[in-house]
Amino acid sequence: MSDVVRTDSAPAPVGAYPHARRVGNLLFLSGVGPRRPGSNDIPGNVYDSGGKLIGYDIEQQCRQVFANVRAVLEASGAKWEHLVDVTVFLTDMTHDFPVYNRLYADHFKGVDACRTTLGITALPTPIAIELKCIAALPSGG
Repeated sequence: MSDVVRTDSAPAPVGAYPHARRVGNLLFLSGVGPRRPGSNDIPGNVYDSGGKLIGYDIEQQCRQVFANVRAVLEASGAKWEHLVDVTVFLTDMTHDFPVYNRLYADHFKGVDACRTTLGITALPTPIAIELKCIAALPSGG
């Protein structure tokens, strides 16, 4: 069994891929960033008068990316508790990890998902965090 998932409750993908794909009882989410559904605004980004990004608020981006992951899970018929693996990409590990790690602990309390956090130099849009997740749905669900 393989199902492709697309939803308006999460930001549109920035490329030719679905929000998620279910294969058997595993659900694979494409990379999810903190853009707001519908508007694609990035919470916490600060721009100068010329439109150049000059700063961001990692806390706002973390909260939005967690909400976006939840939206994709729900659109897929999955629950937050079904997460089994979370890979997190941060563009500024030194500055952002402490805030992200605190928020992750709050939002993922009771979810025993494996986690890997990587520091990278850039993401496809001007965001500071992206999550790649795998969920395991109960048999028959």
